[in-house]
Amino acid sequence: MDIRPILSTLMRHKTAASLIVIEIALTCAIICNALFMISDRLTQIREVSGLAEDELVRVQILSIGSDADQNARTRTDLATLRAIPGVKDATVLNQVPFVNSSWNSGVRLKQEQQQSTLSATTYMAEDQFIETLGLKLVAGRDFNADEYSDASSLLDGLTDGDNGIPGAIITRALADKLFPGEDPIGKGFYSWSDKPTRVVGVVEHLVRPSNQGGPTAREYSMVFPLRPHYNLGGNYLIRTSPERRAEVLEAAKKVLQANGADRIIMEENTKTVEELRGEFFQAPRAMAWLLGIVCVVLLLVTALGIVGLASFWVQQRTKQIGVRRALGATRGQILRYFQTENFLLASIGIALGMLLAFAINQLLMGKYEMARLPLFYLPAGAVLLWALGQVAVWAPARRAASIPPAVATRSV
Repeated sequence: MDIRPILSTLMRHKTAASLIVIEIALTCAIICNALFMISDRLTQIREVSGLAEDELVRVQILSIGSDADQNARTRTDLATLRAIPGVKDATVLNQVPFVNSSWNSGVRLKQEQQQSTLSATTYMAEDQFIETLGLKLVAGRDFNADEYSDASSLLDGLTDGDNGIPGAIITRALADKLFPGEDPIGKGFYSWSDKPTRVVGVVEHLVRPSNQGGPTAREYSMVFPLRPHYNLGGNYLIRTSPERRAEVLEAAKKVLQANGADRIIMEENTKTVEELRGEFFQAPRAMAWLLGIVCVVLLLVTALGIVGLASFWVQQRTKQIGVRRALGATRGQILRYFQTENFLLASIGIALGMLLAFAINQLLMGKYEMARLPLFYLPAGAVLLWALGQVAVWAPARRAASIPPAVATRSV
């Protein structure tokens, strides 16, 4: 089809054509970035944590007193929890996934390094840590019994410069980042002290508690063999079968309360890990829904704009359409005329929209630490808007093609 008549007509209607181009450009820019943000939120929500989430419950306690031998009390707590009917494993740890705070430390590959290679979260592990959390060990081994130390005594030694962390279990993501293409077992890194910490094992997944960082950095986690006994307070994770979680949770609260009146159960933080995850991702889930609604509304407004403009132009060009029909133009040719016209307008708008989408993404990267917009979102947004334009213009174009020549050319 010769597009010169189409371009000539558009040049005579610059204002209307410009408005629809601007509308499509803005829609394209917003849709591309919104779809990317929705995808990022959904990736977070579906992220693999590495934990046996459907089998875990968390009990958090807070000290309201002191104990001369807090380590012995913690050992008694664990023995009591492990004796509850239905409990598979139990452990105590310094932090749990799906909360809004975490223990993070710089990691260096060389002792003399001034700046850290990266930041990783640090889990302090009591025995049965891996079994309780349900982690999958993919290389190396678990900690040996003689490798565990009490956190308080070892941290005092770190302050004096006498001790180091003897070994660590790290995630596969962290191993790939620190030692790309190498076997990480036996390799050393520096964190918490100027003595190297040797990697003894690698787990497939273990998410950061606060889920910070990009998709890969959210799994920069390391586990130290340090028993986290903190003045009667802390986090207990208990593993049971999914159907017994409520029962075991209530029993755990009772036995911990019976083991001392100098602490309280933090009821608002004592729940299943699945509940913790649901609450943690409530905001990203709501944001994804909100952005989805914005996308639908924008597409609807754009479609209505195209329909309105096409209908107006059909009304304005009734006589012109009739003349073309009288000269032998078929209904299909009239239909293709309006579809081609819309395609040209959409193409100009999409080209401008892609540039605007990139500019908006650069702004978001600078202000809110968003990732760079992947290029495939631009053609995806273009195809979506091209299809929308063709669907929106079809009804007015079909109406134009059905106008009888005699009616169209009648004097008005």
